[in-house]
Amino acid sequence: MAQAHEALLATPLADRHVALGAKLVEFAGWLMPLQYAGILEEHRAVRARAGLFDLSHMGELFVEGEQAGAGLAYALVSDPRALAIGRAQYSMICAPEGGVLDDLIVYRLGSERFLIVANASNAAVVSDALAERLAGFRAVIDDRSLATALVAIQGPLSASVLAPLTNVDLGGLRYYAIAEGRVAGAAALLARTGYTGEDGFEVIVDLAHATVVWDALYEAGAPLGVVPVGLGARDTLRLEAGMPLYGNELGRDNTPFEAGLGRVVKLDKEGDFVGRTALERAQADGPRKKLVGLIVRGRGIARHGYPVFVGERATGVVTSGTLSPTLGEPIAMAYVAPSDAEPGTIVAVGIRDQRVPAEVVALPFYRRAK
Repeated sequence: MAQAHEALLATPLADRHVALGAKLVEFAGWLMPLQYAGILEEHRAVRARAGLFDLSHMGELFVEGEQAGAGLAYALVSDPRALAIGRAQYSMICAPEGGVLDDLIVYRLGSERFLIVANASNAAVVSDALAERLAGFRAVIDDRSLATALVAIQGPLSASVLAPLTNVDLGGLRYYAIAEGRVAGAAALLARTGYTGEDGFEVIVDLAHATVVWDALYEAGAPLGVVPVGLGARDTLRLEAGMPLYGNELGRDNTPFEAGLGRVVKLDKEGDFVGRTALERAQADGPRKKLVGLIVRGRGIARHGYPVFVGERATGVVTSGTLSPTLGEPIAMAYVAPSDAEPGTIVAVGIRDQRVPAEVVALPFYRRAK
């Protein structure tokens, strides 16, 4: 195992994870914590209090220049030019054929300065695609993925833990907003974003400051029951919140419309963009399949790749599934035929050698109290 780990990238917090007893696994070329005390305990801590996440494997790409906004509007399906400075938008970068290369968050840091955060598994793909697509614009891309760390704190107590450690006014920082300031004395970008369905923050700092930020948040949060959280609970949290995972709900074989995310595609924006023709056709033709939520009404858990049936007819496939710690019942997301996507439809999931009934429900499964 040690030899296998030698080929993996490690975050600057690797020693902290080992000291905290984390189970480490390979993920997207990185050695990452899967869990510490346990997925269930970590999940419930985030819902009830707060959890601390090392997300330094994510990609951070800075784009700036006289035509940075115009270049990103051409490269992505959204329109970053519509963002006010200090605000963010959920976006996607698509292939010319309309398939999703990655889902992203775009932050506007200045009039022509942007930050794109990409999934770890696609950071190089996104960086290369942006470099190619921005070539005709007066804009430059600075891929700082390996020079930055990202630490997140998520959950109802996250603002209480973070506020004494930063000079950013958290009360004035809206959801999907970002500010430049200091966290634990380190220069940081501080965003009110996350992937758990809870209120929370993501802190981006230079690699050298990662341990300072992590240690400060951990020490401030521990007396309040804040715990470190691994990839396992991050997955169950995002699934309850109905948030897609690239490689499961999103990929080159589906369009944003099929994933129920057509709102991200700005077909009315000024100028051409990569994938426009294919996405216009996809919208006009209607989806070939639809992403839905499922609650399993029989015994068993619907896992990624399990087939979904209506009667004897195959209708689709499960993309993600788990036993929901919050709801106490098996949940899943799946692609099914549009005719079978109406909430209340009863389908069957092929679990081992049985077909187990499940009900189509609207996403998300969980919404936090405001």
